[in-house]
Amino acid sequence: MKIEIYTDGACSGNPGKGGYGILMRVPEKHYEKTFSQGFRKTTNNRMELLAVITALENIRSEGHDIHIYTDSKYVADAINQKWLYGWVKKGFTKVKNPDLWKRFYPLFVKYKPHFHWIKGHNGHPENECCDRLAVAASKCDLLSIDTYFENPDHDGLFGS
Repeated sequence: MKIEIYTDGACSGNPGKGGYGILMRVPEKHYEKTFSQGFRKTTNNRMELLAVITALENIRSEGHDIHIYTDSKYVADAINQKWLYGWVKKGFTKVKNPDLWKRFYPLFVKYKPHFHWIKGHNGHPENECCDRLAVAASKCDLLSIDTYFENPDHDGLFGS
C-alpha cells in the first residue's frame, strides 16, 4: 500500500516560535489525516525534520511504499545525497540537531521511505496545506517546549 506524506516546518525568527504541519494520505483507502504542533523556541530545520519523524512515528504497520514530500533541502538532501550514512558512522558528532537525527534513523531503517524535494511556496496544494498548519501551530497560545534546543547543557550544537 502506498502512503504519501507531505511535511513542512515554520519558524518566526530562527530561533523563535515554530511549528510543523503534516498531511498523510493513503490514496487507495481514500484516507487522509493532518497533524501539527507548535513550539515556543526552536529552528526551522528542527521543525522540518520533526515533521518527518512525527509522520513516520504515526505509521502503524510496516511494508508500505512510503513517499515523503518536503520543501526542506536540509532533510531531503541528507537522505538523497546519502549524508545520513556518514553521520551514522560518526555517531552524529558535529551534526546539527543530533537528537532528531538519532530519533529519525531507526524509523528510516524500519520504513525505508522515499524522499522527494518539492519547491516550497510555489502553489503545491499539499505543501501549502502543511505550511498553513505549521504557521498556525507556531501561533498557538499553548506551545510545547523543544527540550533539547532549550537545554543549555547539551553538546552546543543547537542546529539551524
